[in-house]
Amino acid sequence: MAVTKKTNKSNANLFALLFLLGIVSLYVFTYESPGSVLSSPKLQVFKTVFISMIIEAMPFILIGVFVSALLQVYVSEQMIRKMIPRHPVLGILTASVLGIIFPICECGMVPAIRKLIRKGMPVHVATTFILVGPILNPVVFWSTWTAFRNRPEMAFSRMGLAFLCALLIGLIVYRFAKGNPLRQTASDLHGHGHEADHPHTHASNKVVSVMGHAIEEFFEMGKYLLFGACLVAILITFISQESLVSLGQGTWSSNFIMMGLGFLLSLCSTSDAFVAQSFMTTFSKGSLIAFLVFGPMLNLKGLLMMLAVFKTKFVVLLSLLVFVFVYAGSIILEFTVLK
Repeated sequence: MAVTKKTNKSNANLFALLFLLGIVSLYVFTYESPGSVLSSPKLQVFKTVFISMIIEAMPFILIGVFVSALLQVYVSEQMIRKMIPRHPVLGILTASVLGIIFPICECGMVPAIRKLIRKGMPVHVATTFILVGPILNPVVFWSTWTAFRNRPEMAFSRMGLAFLCALLIGLIVYRFAKGNPLRQTASDLHGHGHEADHPHTHASNKVVSVMGHAIEEFFEMGKYLLFGACLVAILITFISQESLVSLGQGTWSSNFIMMGLGFLLSLCSTSDAFVAQSFMTTFSKGSLIAFLVFGPMLNLKGLLMMLAVFKTKFVVLLSLLVFVFVYAGSIILEFTVLK
């Protein structure tokens, strides 16, 4: 009962934030010309960005929740334990390979990982998969190679830095993060999700269970996607590209600016390389790598989803580690491989 009340309170707070964002947006759009909100150019930009983000992310959310439901129903704890090596380094390497086999975008990664942790996947392995899965896969490598076809070192630097950061962060999580990082949910309280422990369950019942879990995950993750897309659209509408460029002229500051841009834009990892390529003449190559690695690992809409699934302390630790390693790694690349 307590968990159900906490979940309802969380939902109420989220919808209250959405309502507040709507009121603020309406005020800003009509500040200069009250009564002309429908014809406001800023509103048109907001709608374009908001809808495009939803359309871009929705297929991956659907893939993620469907994979999550299949894992919940068909994959047992014994299968997870057999698949993941006990040695931390081998486990992390296995997680990196999973990204190649299951090319899930960061939008669908969180619900799938939650199920894997509940099934017995070690936290450090799951952490590695969350970080490296959206980057170290064939689709992202191909899109990055295509965007920087004249500079192949950009694609290899992106993959290499993502793998190295995920490896180091996974080892740190293995050493220092103890206990279960997941938040308890209403489904945990009621004991849902044990279908995989009963292999003789009728096939039709399993299909119904898959659909039920997928629908539940979709609505749980979807509301955070809507909130994140709304906030990102507001930021993009009112922060000009010229302002960002003026702040990112130095080597050290440009990496920081591009990481912040990657966090705010929350682009899909399969398409962000083409956005980065448009900044090629303005920002350094190291800062573009920072954008391409940091954004998929940690962005606004993904952060909201992680906060809904993981405990705040774990998310803060993970965010700090990602920031430090990506920033340091991109600076090193700037003065070595990419100079």
